[in-house]
Amino acid sequence: MTFPIAMSSQPDIQQDQPAYRVERSSVHGNGVFARRDIAPGERIIEYAGREITWEEAQIRAEIQGGPHNHTFFFSLANGNVIDGGDHGNEARFINHSCEPNCEAIEEEDGRIFIYALHEIRRDEELSYSYPLIYEGRHTPAIKKAFACRCGAATCTGTMLAPKPRKRKPKVKPEPGLFADPVPALATVQSPQPAAAG
Repeated sequence: MTFPIAMSSQPDIQQDQPAYRVERSSVHGNGVFARRDIAPGERIIEYAGREITWEEAQIRAEIQGGPHNHTFFFSLANGNVIDGGDHGNEARFINHSCEPNCEAIEEEDGRIFIYALHEIRRDEELSYSYPLIYEGRHTPAIKKAFACRCGAATCTGTMLAPKPRKRKPKVKPEPGLFADPVPALATVQSPQPAAAG
């Protein structure tokens, strides 16, 4: 014998479930997909993991055979790193995109959360932009290992952040030789934003 259940007494399953699921991605490996429609500005998931020093992150990368696991490292404003591969969660599977639908924000307490930049439809893959900082030479093999496959119209082709260019010091002319008769205007440079991940 079965008993009918009134629909109004059932909890809203959509609210009880996470807004995301992990499955194979056409972009790269596993990806995170919207289980339901996600509103603009909605907090979706925390980027969880063990907080370690940058030095410890470098040691872990060497032990694991190189820079390829850096995609699980998330830099914090305090100089430390969250290692999503150590006590992490599904957020570590969110793929990079040059046209992301999410952004990662570090809260005042040092925790990282992923927020929707705009409305995300059910079954759409979640993505955010994380130019990876790789201090070694950007050899063809490294560039290939960190190739971007997001498919966006504005895709840069790489997940690597550009290396900062070293400026050559300007040689000042000797007094009287090639002197500029009009003094040059001073330019104001704003500080570069800190790397997010």
